[in-house]
Amino acid sequence: MATSPRLLLLVVLLLFASAAAPSAAVRLVVGGGKRWAPNVNYTDWADGHEFHVGDWLEFDYEKDRYDVVQVNETAYAKCDGGSPILSYSRGRSFVFRLNTTGRLYFICSRGYCWNGMRVSVLVQPAPPPPAAMAPSSHARAATGVWRWAALTVLIGLAVPFRV
Repeated sequence: MATSPRLLLLVVLLLFASAAAPSAAVRLVVGGGKRWAPNVNYTDWADGHEFHVGDWLEFDYEKDRYDVVQVNETAYAKCDGGSPILSYSRGRSFVFRLNTTGRLYFICSRGYCWNGMRVSVLVQPAPPPPAAMAPSSHARAATGVWRWAALTVLIGLAVPFRV
């Protein structure tokens, strides 16, 4: 017996309906509206945010003037980009994915670190997905009715109607 396209559609829709929603990663522009530039207090900026595994840091900066260099704690304290973990200087922006927990350090190695172009972020484990609030009995009943109606329609589409 060949599988009908309607049955396949039904199976796919049921799989999507039962799948758990993934946690949403956040994309944070370093420095907010001030971007990656000298004379910005990145300590205050970082203190105002939470950073989690899976989030993204976006460094937007003036092309050919600044760079983004990931360094260790010692190099960060000395504004020393001589032995970078990672270095990026092309284009106008650099997007970095936070893949591990712990403290990460970034500087501009073109002399602007001394003018404040350095940021340290503490990356925490990804937060658990938000817990669903228990709906009221009235809301549960209404949701159940709509789910039953949707399931009836989907089954009706999957099963050929014969007179």
